[in-house]
Amino acid sequence: MKLENTQKVQILTVTEDRAGQRIDNLLLGLLKGVPKTHIYRLLRKGEVRVNKGRIKADYRLVAGDLLRLPPLRLDETDKPAVNATLNHVQKLDTTILELAKEWLVINKPTGYAVHGGSGLSFGVVEGLRALHPEWHYLELVHRIDRETSGILLMARKRSALRQLHEQLREHKMSKKYLCLVHGDWPDDLYKVSAPLFKSSGRGGERIMIVSQSGQESLTKFKVIARYGHSTLLQAEPVTGRTHQIRVHCQHAGFPIVGDPKYLPSLYLQEQEQKWQVNRLMLHAAKLKFVLNEITHQVRAPLDKEFNRLLNTLGYPPELIEHYLGLD
Repeated sequence: MKLENTQKVQILTVTEDRAGQRIDNLLLGLLKGVPKTHIYRLLRKGEVRVNKGRIKADYRLVAGDLLRLPPLRLDETDKPAVNATLNHVQKLDTTILELAKEWLVINKPTGYAVHGGSGLSFGVVEGLRALHPEWHYLELVHRIDRETSGILLMARKRSALRQLHEQLREHKMSKKYLCLVHGDWPDDLYKVSAPLFKSSGRGGERIMIVSQSGQESLTKFKVIARYGHSTLLQAEPVTGRTHQIRVHCQHAGFPIVGDPKYLPSLYLQEQEQKWQVNRLMLHAAKLKFVLNEITHQVRAPLDKEFNRLLNTLGYPPELIEHYLGLD
């Protein structure tokens, strides 16, 4: 389904990959230059119709439905901007790890947001859509923090998105991260179970805190190696809360290296300056999922900065190669 920048009435046929999607979510994705409030106004007034009839915002589309859209003037917001932003977007093509008909995996660089907003003109999804207009459907399966690098899974068909979201809800998708923390993590600390609650930190920034009024959260941990008053861990989030691994590490007394949001100790900050840390040392390294009864496993190598710090602290390069080679 593709729109034109036109002031004429448009009739679109709902394709199989859009079946089951709510009409408001479809419009929010298609009408990038139209304010959200205007989209819902069009639905309330009946200017958007399906099979010539009025529908509500929660109507779920059926393959073959005829969708009528009123005259619209769309902003060219899907085009990548020029200069630095364009270079930033174009780099995304080099991060693709695997590209299949129904899904896509990239090795997201640190500093890239998954979606535009909060002062950013684009995110990973917007950037890839702009680079590949021939990809008619591209949606996030899950999210990772802007500061976190590594595996990011996206669906290229709505049917795939439904299957993958079901796996996430049932905790059947395996996501394993590598993180470098301050201190000597105990060998017998295999998991952290602590409820997380959204709060406000300094300057009103959003942070997560451990609170009994928060949502149940569980992360499994495994020690990979330790050198120089630091520990390299595998972290496997069972639940998927915001900043979960970061807060659980801090709560256990071992904050992640390079995490200014959850690193309260001035001494540790000074230590990081000596190490020349300039990124959050958290990386989505492994992903295992099932689609159409086929099991897929993806691994993402560490970037230069993560590798540099590990080498500085004494972690042997072959350690990571060995870890990424294990199931």
